[in-house]
Amino acid sequence: MTLTERAENAVRMKLSGAYNCAQAVTAALADQTSLSDEQLKQIAAGFCAGMGNLEATCGALIGAGMIAGLKTEGNGTLKIARKIQETFRERCGAIKCRDLKSITDGNPLCPCEECVRNAVLIYGETMGL
Repeated sequence: MTLTERAENAVRMKLSGAYNCAQAVTAALADQTSLSDEQLKQIAAGFCAGMGNLEATCGALIGAGMIAGLKTEGNGTLKIARKIQETFRERCGAIKCRDLKSITDGNPLCPCEECVRNAVLIYGETMGL
């Protein structure tokens, strides 16, 4: 599966209503870990609407960071997570859910499906998928 296909799969999962942003990203990248889709879905369950519905860090971004930590087994993850975060901010305009969902000209800065798509793409680009 190509990186673009992974990203579009994540968007479909998010739009289905069965996955939150963090869950859609972790599920789309599940093969990067030794955990099952269901285990990842459970781990990521509380990281929606800005980290536990607090409008803080975007759940899609958190999902990408979770997968990076699992993939690297914690070795060098901070540097990778920072790169993912910086690139996400450049593409999406912010990293906090509250800011990403702020309405300008009748549209959010970056809709959830774009956050999910970008989180998967950025993870893949950063990790060389």
